[in-house]
Amino acid sequence: MFSKILIANRGEIAVRIIKTCRRMGIATVVVYSEADADSMAVEMADEAVFIGPPPAAQSYLLQDKIVEAVRQTGAEAVHPGFGFLSENASFARRLAAENIVFIGPNPQAIEAMGDKIESKKFAAKAGVSTVPGHVGEIDDTGHAIRISEEIGYPVMIKASAGGGGKGIRVAWSRQDVEEGFPAVRAEAKASFGDDRIFIEKFIESPRHVEIQVLGDKHGNVVHLFERECSIQRRNQKVVEEAPSPLLDEKTRKAMGDQAVALAKAVGYDSAGTVEFVAGQDRSFFFLEMNTRLQVEHPVTELITGVDLVEQMIRVAAGETLPFAQDDLKIDGWAMESRIYAEDPYRGFLPSIGRLVRYDPPTEGPVKEGIVRNDAGVREGDEISMFYDPMISKLSTWGKTRDAAIDAMGRALEDFHIEGLGHNIPFLAAVMDQDRFRSGKLSTNYIKDEFPDGFHGLEPTEAQRDLMGAVAVAMHRTLVARQAPALARDEWIEVVGHEKRPVRVRSESEALVVERPGRDTRLTDIDWRPGRPLFRGKVDGEPFTATVKPAAEGFVIRHRAAQAHVLVLTPRSAELHEKLPPKKAADTSKMVLSPMPGLVVSIDVATGQEVKTGEVVAVLEAMKMQNIIRAERDGVVKAVGAKPGDSVAADEVLVEFA
Repeated sequence: MFSKILIANRGEIAVRIIKTCRRMGIATVVVYSEADADSMAVEMADEAVFIGPPPAAQSYLLQDKIVEAVRQTGAEAVHPGFGFLSENASFARRLAAENIVFIGPNPQAIEAMGDKIESKKFAAKAGVSTVPGHVGEIDDTGHAIRISEEIGYPVMIKASAGGGGKGIRVAWSRQDVEEGFPAVRAEAKASFGDDRIFIEKFIESPRHVEIQVLGDKHGNVVHLFERECSIQRRNQKVVEEAPSPLLDEKTRKAMGDQAVALAKAVGYDSAGTVEFVAGQDRSFFFLEMNTRLQVEHPVTELITGVDLVEQMIRVAAGETLPFAQDDLKIDGWAMESRIYAEDPYRGFLPSIGRLVRYDPPTEGPVKEGIVRNDAGVREGDEISMFYDPMISKLSTWGKTRDAAIDAMGRALEDFHIEGLGHNIPFLAAVMDQDRFRSGKLSTNYIKDEFPDGFHGLEPTEAQRDLMGAVAVAMHRTLVARQAPALARDEWIEVVGHEKRPVRVRSESEALVVERPGRDTRLTDIDWRPGRPLFRGKVDGEPFTATVKPAAEGFVIRHRAAQAHVLVLTPRSAELHEKLPPKKAADTSKMVLSPMPGLVVSIDVATGQEVKTGEVVAVLEAMKMQNIIRAERDGVVKAVGAKPGDSVAADEVLVEFA
């Protein structure tokens, strides 16, 4: 077994690998860029080696620097994590030539299956059913248009070396190809150092199901069942689960057998994932193979009890797999929610900044489930514009799918982040939806369920009662502390636009809020002024609400529902109704930056006439390029940025006359 391993990666996957290495008694080395100098991974590793500036192309993608770090520290093996050099066959060969072990598959397997174009050619020769498309490189935009029109719209433009949802666009028309092809090529070059592109037919309303495989260097290959990853946005997975609610035992076996056969055919000898696109009728087609550890591997670990990182290390050291296919069983159900630094209220655009507060739920047993949080950040860390926007991966396990969903809902309630936008309210909304609970999923789920974007959910009646009771409890605490002479038992609570009289009484260890026809009983209250979370039990059920003071009253969020809540005296309530509503600032003549990022291009000039839908700018953040279009006709009065500028959210890019 190895005595020291170098991790050629960053963030949560570097931390994840360190944890397994510690348990195995293996020393660790991490490499880091300027942006990651104070990272959690650098703090946790036994050694750390600086490798360059923040852009991956100048640090994490440079093979020479990784090899030099291995030599400098005396590491015997390299674990590449996912992304960066994890599916780079030339890197695996370079390490072998330097007598350094690559903790991943052999270069031949990477070349056969890791490259999206070559894998489709190989699968076709092997008789595997594949999605219709053009199996070959695309020369330029004109070539892409011709191929797309031969296949028939819609088509998917994909980076050959892509992964993690990057380097992918769906094109519904010729214009989409004209704009999308250059953007995908630029993203592919920046993220993977490889700008080769291919095009395939986009299958509408599909499901994304993948099989985890694991092989050793002695010809043994097993699968660890499936994961479903159909909840996606911008082709990047958001919610994953294992097993899939779609599959029956017959389909599970057929899909698993095909994945194992494919892996054996290429001599696969590590952890990898065979991805399929599946129909609602359980038909399935080979999509691609990721020759690396997947981001969503925790859900597989939770239902099988297998540490995939440990098995990758043992296989790389020459050990035989300690189990056969018949030894593996599915135990319970697991969910994973990816916590992203993005603003779901602004179309899920990246949100860059500092984690002013980062308070994840407690890991371990909770109610009838288990909570696990894979993260590479701490409170005070900064989410950089140079890498992907993932903050952490929150996973839960339960005996049943409903139990895993319930555990996830509670864990999301207990997850508190301040300082930047995050998608926790959106994830909570998904967990509470009847359609998600029914298991009727597709990769169109987000577009189907939130066609006009995500704007939060309206509070249910139970949530309005909960929010009102929480506000009353906080108000009573503040009055008792600041002005006890004003304490009273009768108030008017205003939740959003709903006004209700309430009476409050203490009963044993409970606070009871009486309303006409129903009461709300709060117990086990855990809150004091200044705290952002209000924990307790409502009618015996535990809950957590996010609370913050407003100019008047409080802003309270429970899961995906948020409301402004006031607690007033009857006279104050009368006067409050007479206040004029606030008017929002008029920004109709401005194009504002929807997120913090780097200006790639400004495509208009002062005095230019612009039509609705025309491109006015391109911004880059988190390795993704975002096209900004005009939302109205007009003549450009002023341009507020130039290529190369860093801009903040809501900064004026273009102003119309």
